[in-house]
Amino acid sequence: MKQILCLALLIISGSLSAQDYFLKDKGPFIEDIPTPEEFLGYPIGTHHTRHDQIVAYLNKLAELSDRAQLSEYGKTYEHRPLVMFTVSTPEHISNLESLREAHLQMVDPSSNEMSADVPVLINLGYNVHGNEPSSSEAALLTAYILTASESEAAKKYRQEAVVFIDPTINPDGRDRHTQWANMYKGEPMVADPDDAEHNESWPSGRTNHYWFDLNRDWLLAIHPESRGKLKWYHQWYPNVVTDFHEMGTNSTYFFEPMKPIGSKDPIMPEENYTTLNDKFAAYYVEEMDKIGSFYFTKEVFDGTYPGYGSSYPDLQGGLGILFEQASSRGHKQETPTGEITFAFTIRNQLTSSLATVKAAVENKSLLYDYQKRFFKSAVETAEKSDIDAYVFGDSFDKNRTNAFVEKLLLHEIKVYRLNKQVTESGKRFETNSAYVVPTAQPQYRMVQTMFETYEEFADSVFYDASAWSLVNFYNLPYAAVKGSVPSGEQVSMDDLQIDIPEVEKTNYAYVISWDDYNAPAFLYDLQRSGANVLSAFKPFSIKVGEKGKSFDYGSLVVPVSRQRISSDSLFTLVKQFSKENKVAVHSVSSGYSTSGIDLGSGYVNPLEKPKALMLIEDGVSSYEAGEVWHLLDTRVGMPITKIPMRNFNGIDWSKYNTMVMVSGRYSQLDSNDVEKIRQWVSSGNTLITSRTATSWAVKNKLVKEKLIEEEKKDEDKEVGRLPYVTARENIGKESVGGAIFEVDLDITHPLGFGYKRNKLPVYRNSNVWLAPSKNRYATVARYTDDPHIDGFITSKNLNTFLKPSASLVVSPVGKGRVVLFADNPNFRGSWYGTNRLFLNAIFLGQHIAVPSSN
Repeated sequence: MKQILCLALLIISGSLSAQDYFLKDKGPFIEDIPTPEEFLGYPIGTHHTRHDQIVAYLNKLAELSDRAQLSEYGKTYEHRPLVMFTVSTPEHISNLESLREAHLQMVDPSSNEMSADVPVLINLGYNVHGNEPSSSEAALLTAYILTASESEAAKKYRQEAVVFIDPTINPDGRDRHTQWANMYKGEPMVADPDDAEHNESWPSGRTNHYWFDLNRDWLLAIHPESRGKLKWYHQWYPNVVTDFHEMGTNSTYFFEPMKPIGSKDPIMPEENYTTLNDKFAAYYVEEMDKIGSFYFTKEVFDGTYPGYGSSYPDLQGGLGILFEQASSRGHKQETPTGEITFAFTIRNQLTSSLATVKAAVENKSLLYDYQKRFFKSAVETAEKSDIDAYVFGDSFDKNRTNAFVEKLLLHEIKVYRLNKQVTESGKRFETNSAYVVPTAQPQYRMVQTMFETYEEFADSVFYDASAWSLVNFYNLPYAAVKGSVPSGEQVSMDDLQIDIPEVEKTNYAYVISWDDYNAPAFLYDLQRSGANVLSAFKPFSIKVGEKGKSFDYGSLVVPVSRQRISSDSLFTLVKQFSKENKVAVHSVSSGYSTSGIDLGSGYVNPLEKPKALMLIEDGVSSYEAGEVWHLLDTRVGMPITKIPMRNFNGIDWSKYNTMVMVSGRYSQLDSNDVEKIRQWVSSGNTLITSRTATSWAVKNKLVKEKLIEEEKKDEDKEVGRLPYVTARENIGKESVGGAIFEVDLDITHPLGFGYKRNKLPVYRNSNVWLAPSKNRYATVARYTDDPHIDGFITSKNLNTFLKPSASLVVSPVGKGRVVLFADNPNFRGSWYGTNRLFLNAIFLGQHIAVPSSN
């Protein structure tokens, strides 16, 4: 009994000691409200906390205290709740809607309302990268302190602020990492960096369910986590937003200011990244110095790309702040300067969290004044601009156009219908398919983000992309307009409906244009349902009812005869999938064309249902693999078998007709493995490669193509010297970190089917330079003579490598083919304009036979 009592005392003592490490000088606390340790049953920092436990604890705080409230703003792909914990005074909590409306009045540029009674709104955002876990643990402690502390500081914070705590922005990734860290935790803890605990397996917990980096998704808004957060954000427009991260174990701690923005003329006010950043930094310096933590500022990271959690708020009149904590990558790890513990990383994040609240409260008037001026200056700047509006739209693809309109609306950009046909910059825009975005609106800076392109930059090394003009992501015709544009009604989400004509039953055939973004999804729906579908490899015109209609390359033909299902069943399926995919279906009663090929032509080819596999793990880019998986899952409804590299030798090749290899090293594949792939392709199948996988295919002589590589330097030639300190910048600028370029596309090639214009924007973020094929029919897309559209590239890379290179080549291998992408057509799930190239390779690749060229 005595031994048990001693053990109990040791456990209690350890728990109190752990709590004191975080909570010293933060009380006194309300006794009836449990600490995180008391609720969870273990001291914070000794175990990684699952997301459901985080939500349960925050729910308990809201249940026990009238100072707090927990709400849900969305769900992840894996159905984990996305929650917001709100803490303030009981009066503020019971009056949140009135406070929100008052706050919105103060950020409305048409209103002169300014009230000192409205609390400052602070959004503390944590754990967007799932394997950077210290911040979510800090979120629990922050929530506890702000809810339960009776200190004078906590009382002031509650009175002067409403604090919104988003404890886990990426719950799916966090739980993936939490399971790993807890599974490999030793007792005693193992600090050796080589231990499994500190070396997470592929794809790691950094990303969400589809292996996307959610910290890049604020602007792109592809995923439910980001869409839910954006909806919440634009309901509140918080004054301050934090973005807590982790970095390499051997570093220290980072907070803003960052390195200078890379844009030559940043669209956010200079006051944001100078005055406000500097003022808040003083608070972090004071608090970090108190606890003896080392830190650095200004050296790295930048806010050039507007889609981070720390940069998007800067374009909404708020102050976004980045924090980076050296990671323990587990519970304890050795570093050159001593051991770093999970608890230590959590305490730094907690310290910055509370310092942010203090800084925001003590600078409330400045923050509100800045936010008011931000939106007023947006309208004023727009009115001085040479551009009054942007007009855009694609009359051939309303689904792709609508996807872009929806993106604009998610960011509260005002969009109007075009009510009169206009021609701008040689482009014609039709009333039933084009839209107008005026520049003179509160979200002018977001309008600039969506449409403006840049050639000159203040920096040459970017933390991420240097180009993000989203209208180019969607391959939409657009034009800047000076003067008035005939605008109709303002568009809302409810207006984004596409009216599809009712499908009429026929006993002959149904014809569907391949121009629409959703046509591949429609095709696969029919194929998985057992229907026989053909594709026209030449254009034709044919009577639909009493009128003639033209159909371009790739148009789908669904014969009523030669089906394994009845005509009634086929009609039911065609109607259903037309409605679900918003794709028009045309019924024809004859196969005789008024011009072009007839429906019985040899150029109308039967399509085999794709059976695709993709290699993953062990050196394969999880980002690119996730982009393929996400595209096929969410926009096509087509499964793809994801085979780990360790199972390569067990592949039953006869089950598949299509294989995808995204960027990766593939160093595990020896010459015998390459030969297996070659034999499989040679039997008539399709291999699709992107970026470094393309380089791998060329270097391993799987294809008879070449790369454009830098000439070997003469070892005896004098190379000169440069200051050592400039090495990082000089070497870094040679990478193409993310820019947009123009290619010339062969729209008669099956990979170009569905495109109406031979000029196409593509995204490049690699130094894989693919030489045009020696076969004159095999280079599908080649960079134009003046390819630059948006973003940074050195003169050497542009002129020596990019201009002479190809973006897309098809190389024959026996009866099959390898589709070689030098670029990534599915980048971050956002490149609607180039997705079609990839989908054409999947659905039409089987019919690509590269003619011999003399």
